[in-house]
Amino acid sequence: MGLGPRSAHRARRQFSGAGRRGRAAWGSGRPPPGRDGCPRLPAAARAEQAPEALPHLSPEALGYFRRALSALKVAPDAAEERELMARNILKEVEAQALALATNRTGSEMLQELLGFSPLKPLCRVWAALRPNLRFVACHRCGVHVLQSALLQLPRLLRRPAEAEEEEEEEEEGGPSQTLEELVLGLAAEVCDDFLFFCGDTHGSFVVRTLLQVLGGTLLESERGKPRGAQSSETQRTSARECKPTDFEVPTTFLNRLQDLSACFLKDIAVFITDKISSFCLQVALQVLHHKLPQHCAHLCDAVIDYLSSRNSSADGSPLLLFLRDQTSSRLLEQVLLVLEAERLQRLYKDHFQGQLCSLAEHPIANFPLQRLLDAITSPELLSLVFEELSPALEMVLAQGHPGVVVALVEACRRVGTHQAQVLQLLFEAFHCAEPPSRQAACVPLFASLLAYEVYYELMEEEGTVPAEHQVEMATARALREVTVLGSLLLQHLLYFSNPGLVLRSLSALTGPQLLTLAQSPAGSHVFDAILTSPSVTHKQRRRVLKTLKGQYVALACSRHGSRVLDAIWSGAALGARKEIAAELGEKNQELIQDPFGHHVARNVALTTFLKRREAWEQQQSTVAKRRRALNSILED
Repeated sequence: MGLGPRSAHRARRQFSGAGRRGRAAWGSGRPPPGRDGCPRLPAAARAEQAPEALPHLSPEALGYFRRALSALKVAPDAAEERELMARNILKEVEAQALALATNRTGSEMLQELLGFSPLKPLCRVWAALRPNLRFVACHRCGVHVLQSALLQLPRLLRRPAEAEEEEEEEEEGGPSQTLEELVLGLAAEVCDDFLFFCGDTHGSFVVRTLLQVLGGTLLESERGKPRGAQSSETQRTSARECKPTDFEVPTTFLNRLQDLSACFLKDIAVFITDKISSFCLQVALQVLHHKLPQHCAHLCDAVIDYLSSRNSSADGSPLLLFLRDQTSSRLLEQVLLVLEAERLQRLYKDHFQGQLCSLAEHPIANFPLQRLLDAITSPELLSLVFEELSPALEMVLAQGHPGVVVALVEACRRVGTHQAQVLQLLFEAFHCAEPPSRQAACVPLFASLLAYEVYYELMEEEGTVPAEHQVEMATARALREVTVLGSLLLQHLLYFSNPGLVLRSLSALTGPQLLTLAQSPAGSHVFDAILTSPSVTHKQRRRVLKTLKGQYVALACSRHGSRVLDAIWSGAALGARKEIAAELGEKNQELIQDPFGHHVARNVALTTFLKRREAWEQQQSTVAKRRRALNSILED
């Protein structure tokens, strides 16, 4: 990462943008049977669960459902017509539900059809699959149909009881089970063979979705990826940012959720050590934390007690061994995020204290450490952690684990303490603390996660006096690539109570450098912090943004820059809006022909500005008055 001795060799090193962690994605292949002690059904036993003759879906039937789904998508928006079409199609589905669910193309179509389904047709399709529920839940295509059915509950449970009664009267045939009974039946079957479902690659998806539905909480981290994999490190920055979506559920659902949480306690060792089963426990902790915190606390205590009872490691608590393990460290990350403040502090003192530096340098254990920092809310605990971790910031960065540093800075922002201290430590870690003139270069260094001599390609030997910052050299150099974690670091610093030094460095950037920052996918979010941070005064904000004058057209014609320009425009006074519109007006034709620029031109009302200036000014004054009135209402 370019830190350490000031030598030509070390100067070629760079901070890693993110510590890569070789973790399997959700739903990836299981470890070999028997390696983790998780009970597995033998192949013969699994075969017995499948229907004797798996129904075949003919090409004609597949073509019919494909055409029916296409017609349903383009059907009139009138609720009655579309619902009638959905009923008719799903009536045909009932007879071939198993064949559709276990066919790759049929499964995808059935998932979409269920999204249009009224209550009773969905129940009948579910009932048609129930005799082969175990087989469908563990089938690579069928599992997604069950997930899709479960995820319709927030929509269907909101329907008034009168509408349900009307549906029952309209349906022909004998009585069928209610949606509540079907969900509880699935939960009972899962509960009876809990280890099997949780340990199966596909069945575990059903368990995780079922836990959320029973708790009336859909987790953002689980929504929208029923078969996709977690892609990159940056998508898992902090589980605390995943806001759950709540919906009302019957009391029977919460009672069954308690039963499932008890199943985890019976075989806690399996759920800690088995890769696939562990995912189910992680989701359970999030749901229980939100809905049944007491049961969540019991599960957390069981996990910690089990891990603490194992053989002690050579350097302290036995928990440290599991923090360095691929599977159990994932689970411990979630435990740290849901622990109550008092339990978190006790856990730190019993197991983490004195080990933070070694954890921060470890390729796996640094991630649970980040979650510990994410969970801190008390100044007392932050002081203990800061005192232990702060001397090692430069070494942690050099190891390629900047996520630990970003998490520490975020904790300082959230709790409101140690802000000046951590900023000074960052200056020292990036070699821009001395001489003070180097502090003006902190923004490019933080954004790119490069030390001073690496960024500016200086050949400084260890022990030599650092050279003064050369303004001419800095302004002539193009801004380097902005990393995601570097952008997050700057955003947190701009929310500090005194972001003056960072704003001074931003003001020192040239127009083209600031333009590069705004056009960067990661760097553009730094402007969000500049525009929204309550610590940035109007005068400071104006001083930074005025450097963009002359760059507005380039901003407007950029995917990310246009978003920044829209945000600047929203908060600009009438005088600043005139300057922006005047500059954009000189390139009106270029903007209209650009895929991003024409949206900006419409937002600015550029045609009106060029042809009817007085009407444009009156329109903008009216908008400004409305905005001031709304702001005053919101402040009250």
